[in-house]
Amino acid sequence: MARVLHVISARAGDGAEHQLRLLIRHLPQPSEVVTLSPPGPVLAAMRADGTVVHQLVSTHDVDLAAIRRLRRLAHRGRFDVVHTHLFRASMQGRIAAWLAGVTRIVATEYHLDDVRRAGAIHRAGERLGQVTIAVSAVIADRLRRRGVPDERLAVVPKSLDPAEFRFDPGLRAAARARLRIAPDTPVIGGLGRLEPRQRFDVLIRAVGEVPGAVLLLVGDGSARHALERLAAIEGIADRVHFAGTVQHAREMLCAMDVFASPGRETFGLAVLEAIAAGLPALYAACAPLEGVVVDGARRLTAHDPESLPRGLRAEVLCLAERSGGRLAARSAGSRYDAERMAAEVGALYERTE
Repeated sequence: MARVLHVISARAGDGAEHQLRLLIRHLPQPSEVVTLSPPGPVLAAMRADGTVVHQLVSTHDVDLAAIRRLRRLAHRGRFDVVHTHLFRASMQGRIAAWLAGVTRIVATEYHLDDVRRAGAIHRAGERLGQVTIAVSAVIADRLRRRGVPDERLAVVPKSLDPAEFRFDPGLRAAARARLRIAPDTPVIGGLGRLEPRQRFDVLIRAVGEVPGAVLLLVGDGSARHALERLAAIEGIADRVHFAGTVQHAREMLCAMDVFASPGRETFGLAVLEAIAAGLPALYAACAPLEGVVVDGARRLTAHDPESLPRGLRAEVLCLAERSGGRLAARSAGSRYDAERMAAEVGALYERTE
């Protein structure tokens, strides 16, 4: 059976780390990981679970010293497949794998921003690989326009293990106690990198129009300080909790009562995690729910600034009518289960030569 070396360059808290963790957990092929960034809590948890994680920090997209070290690692480990994750890892990992004589080179593209960054060197490196996996049809289309031929493209969507997000009242109580949120306070939640494209500024303003509710933002990023200032300007700093990066979102989702995802440039995996945790969800974009009706999940009306605050107020009223009761766990179907993702990727490894 093929041995796989995964090369990843994720920032701490990037969803790609969670996707890699799920992939390795369900893959039949034995795997090791190289991180080109300081390992975050997810990679630390993978190491604690028994996955070998090598740390090789590189701060440049093209780093010759890192490429040489990756080549040695791939060669000495006798890996059959090198699978890169994210832009810097793809830049360096593909070249290193080719130099090491690895015949099966696979890359996964997670973010539109990474595709936009792709230049001549990245496109040349892409030709060294056999397969490029896009996690959505939108990213696949962007890659085609960048010159990646269809025969080297595969679409394997992001996934989750629904059982990991099962509601637990004990986790809810512990999280709220730690955050100093009263048991009966309505909590509106957001989850993801705190970056402008996530539009959490819109969510902060909307929560200001929902009397009695507090906002719990889970994640970190370049926009955090700006969001903290905005909460102060809006006069609701005492109602906005910044939880930072967490190892796993389950506890924070258990602490929430309503989930909101106002970003339009997103795949929408956090929305699937929220509904798996029994939360009502309001979202601006969620590709897996296109054309799918899921109880308690509602798309926001485009170009209507009142859609989010109005929807939040309605969900808080529904919460009161349920006496704080949780909705049932729901899903968008098996297409987004981790076992299916791993089966598709594992099959790509075996047929790629």
